Amino acid sequence: MHITYHGLSCFKITAKTSGRGSDDVTIVLGPYGKKNGLKPLQSKADLIVVPHNSDPFNGTEGLRGDPTILDIPGEYAVKGANIVSLEASADMQEGKERGKATISIIDIENMKLVYLGALGAELTPDQIDAASGADILFLPIGDEKGLDGKTAEVLARKIEAKVIIPMQYKAKGISLSKLRDTSDFCSNIGNCPKEQVEKLIIKAQDIEEKMMEVVILKIS
Repeated sequence: MHITYHGLSCFKITAKTSGRGSDDVTIVLGPYGKKNGLKPLQSKADLIVVPHNSDPFNGTEGLRGDPTILDIPGEYAVKGANIVSLEASADMQEGKERGKATISIIDIENMKLVYLGALGAELTPDQIDAASGADILFLPIGDEKGLDGKTAEVLARKIEAKVIIPMQYKAKGISLSKLRDTSDFCSNIGNCPKEQVEKLIIKAQDIEEKMMEVVILKIS
């Protein structure tokens, strides 16, 4: 599996599909539009996960092919990937300010990926049960109207993810003003690496012994 980060909550994942020989599936998580300072991702996609119906998360226009777009809660099977999307709150006021979002649990390449997308509040006990034991957790850490560093750290420990990839934080080129940088989260979690990684290339056997390892990806 290859994972690249494109800023905000946007990732591109290329994975092998089960039972389809050497075929790849390209999954795009949380593509943003043109209003955020970064150039929107231009790519072929088989599956697009849209966690919230707003410009930082639903910019699908530049994605080619005939992708399946998941933007509502439900259970899906798309080209070898099994996905469960659950409704969650996009803000700390139970959705009164920014409405509802979806969080997605993706099973592919014998790994459990948990994408918290536009989550703005703590998860319910049932949602934590569904997300627990994640192999890779995509965790929002910097939205001033969402999870702060401490809340994100506590949530990561409840989920007990093997690998944590922070997202939705302030970085060069992003024009959104209400984003924190990584320092709050990193001071709470205590084990952020000093170096960023260009791309994460990972297999299930690579992470069997890992626990709460933070990987910070460069924006591609």
